[in-house]
Amino acid sequence: MSHTTIPSTMDGVYLPGDSTAVLKQFDVRPPGPGQVLLEMGASGICGSDIGYIYRGYKGYRGIDGPAYQGVVAGHEPAGRIVATGEGVTRFGVGDRVLLYHIVGCGLCDNCRRGFYISCSGDRASYGWQRDGGHARYVLAEERTCIPLPDELSFVDGALIACGFATAYEGLRRAGVSGDHDLLVVGLGPVGLAAGMIGRGMGAATVIGVEPSTTRREWADSLGIFDATIPAGPDALDTITELTRGAGASVTIDCSGSRAGRSLALEAAAEWGNISLVGEGNDLHTEVSDTLLHKQLTIHASWVTSLPTMSELATNLVRWNLKPETVVSDIFPLSQAARAYELAAGTSRGKVCLVPDGNAA
Repeated sequence: MSHTTIPSTMDGVYLPGDSTAVLKQFDVRPPGPGQVLLEMGASGICGSDIGYIYRGYKGYRGIDGPAYQGVVAGHEPAGRIVATGEGVTRFGVGDRVLLYHIVGCGLCDNCRRGFYISCSGDRASYGWQRDGGHARYVLAEERTCIPLPDELSFVDGALIACGFATAYEGLRRAGVSGDHDLLVVGLGPVGLAAGMIGRGMGAATVIGVEPSTTRREWADSLGIFDATIPAGPDALDTITELTRGAGASVTIDCSGSRAGRSLALEAAAEWGNISLVGEGNDLHTEVSDTLLHKQLTIHASWVTSLPTMSELATNLVRWNLKPETVVSDIFPLSQAARAYELAAGTSRGKVCLVPDGNAA
């Protein structure tokens, strides 16, 4: 059912793969069985959209040819349900939701654990293989909807839908608590999320490492980190001093770089836990002194499960944290080209899109 007039077409963002973002006309399809139609409130621009789609159809997770299928871009959507299809039972018109951004087969072992991201069957991502959030409306499967608490904005929801959930999963696996100093390597949007969530989980001290002066200054302005330091040859000594000679008991690499990952390992304390969440590149380390003799545990995670994403939305309210704090720029959909150019270049923090005329 629907309580609003819905147009038959809409503008949506299409990514040709040549470092541009263009608006095209797309059909607005009514929801079928088990589906809902969302009117978008906000949609984030993710680093994977930049690296794998915007800049040119790079291979992704072993897929031959373009993983992006020419659909409406954007895999970080949050909005309000305006229509429901047959058989929809949990959610209804007017509900505020964010979307777990992968639709899995629902039958494989990973899907049954809630890890649609690792589906081994019929898998499709919003903004990659099916229409995503960079438009006025998005057609979604009810089973990928997650309630968005009233205390959180649509921008908050968009950030939970990928980057914040990725950081949360990495920190959960590493067991962050008040017993730990936390080191975050790489202060892009996911690194900022890790710092904020680490605070919520009780980390005693939160230290950030980032090569960009602009991003360090932005991180400093948010009040998340006890210290931010430049990447480079002196970083390890500075971290050692800040942690009273012990190193950080939990480290998380959000940089996806060889140097960043190496620092996360070298700066870890004895019996420490290291979480790797940044995509791409490789890992290079000395084994005996760095890993074995320090008795380190390395965790690697890819996004999170649907139940854990829902848990994070609830916890953020409990912790009185607002993900939108890390957003440096919000653009209307009509300025998607500017938004993507900034996100792919010199943005201080997270960049989001909202429909023209909508307040997030």
